[in-house]
Amino acid sequence: MKKSAKPSAEGTRRKASRRDFIKKAVVAAGSAAAAAVGSPGVRRASAQTPVTLKMQSTWPSKEIFHEIFEDWAKKVHDMSGGRLKIDILPAGAVVPAFELIEAVSRGTLDGGHGVPAYWFGRDRAASLFGTGPSFGLDAEGMLGWIHYGGGQELYNELLQKILKFNVVSFFHGPMPTQPLGWFPKEIKAPEDLRDLRFRTVGLSATLFGEMGAAVKILPGGEIIPAMERGVLDAAEFNNTTSDKLLGFPDVRKICMVQSYHQPCEYLELLVNKTKYEALPKDLQAIIKYAAMAESADMTWKFYDRNSADMVELEEKRGVQFIVTPKAVLEAQLKAWDKIIAAESANNPFFAKVIQSQRDWAARTVPWRQKIMVENDTAFAHYFQKKG
Repeated sequence: MKKSAKPSAEGTRRKASRRDFIKKAVVAAGSAAAAAVGSPGVRRASAQTPVTLKMQSTWPSKEIFHEIFEDWAKKVHDMSGGRLKIDILPAGAVVPAFELIEAVSRGTLDGGHGVPAYWFGRDRAASLFGTGPSFGLDAEGMLGWIHYGGGQELYNELLQKILKFNVVSFFHGPMPTQPLGWFPKEIKAPEDLRDLRFRTVGLSATLFGEMGAAVKILPGGEIIPAMERGVLDAAEFNNTTSDKLLGFPDVRKICMVQSYHQPCEYLELLVNKTKYEALPKDLQAIIKYAAMAESADMTWKFYDRNSADMVELEEKRGVQFIVTPKAVLEAQLKAWDKIIAAESANNPFFAKVIQSQRDWAARTVPWRQKIMVENDTAFAHYFQKKG
């Protein structure tokens, strides 16, 4: 065999050059990778074009729920570092309030803000998600059912499988117990509701109808004009601040507080499902968790605004807030019994939702009743004059 020839000086130099080049390339690649790990947010943000979603509310721009919608949008913007912007429109800007869900499903709008009771005409079970019987739950307890008791899965089934809407929904914003309503005179007995032309929404309309009222279903922005024209005798909307901003104190001075018609309602954020699923995973998460953050923020804001507005309405505008008599509350519960039985017999999905809510309430309400101290005694000790 021939011995291998010794490498030439030129060949040795070429191999050394290649080794130096490879070494420098590896070092450069490592430095770039380290930089990317050190500031991933900056690099990802700069590499993506900001996304804008056009959304419409079901509320007039002056209403506090529209403000809550805007608060959520600001949280989304801040949490995403400006990568996701929400372009918010008031009720009626693109479609009427009660047609919002179809517009979001079609993609005419990217999303919207409302309450499930507004979709009551598509399937009466929609009203169970916030405007049904409470079984002893308040809005916080019902949101617990949504997140941990199977409520969200049932609502997804209703919207996406039964009604075939191309939407995803995020619940937030537990509402205080809603007043019975604003009336020309005090309601002292269930019979006082008979033949009153009364505004409400969802299954609450069936409830007041069962109690003898002549019910009309209208969106929030149409209530006061209807009362001013004499089309309505009385109405309910939601909370002290909303009612003040909509103009209830201008047309009625009696507000009956506490009721079982809507004691556990919350808000709903709708997003077109196709649009939502096309977003990066982190932006999807921001939409979801910003809604949860808004639940807490809204609760705190309502403590401030509702209480201040109640003081103003009582002391400066002559409004009387009168607690609804127990006889009226008991009549409401009896009416709910009839509605639950009739609706469940006609709609298996309705019956399934009711059973799920009853199971959740049967376990969670006794826990809360036993654990949570009543605060009337403490308040009386510090603020009410002793005899």
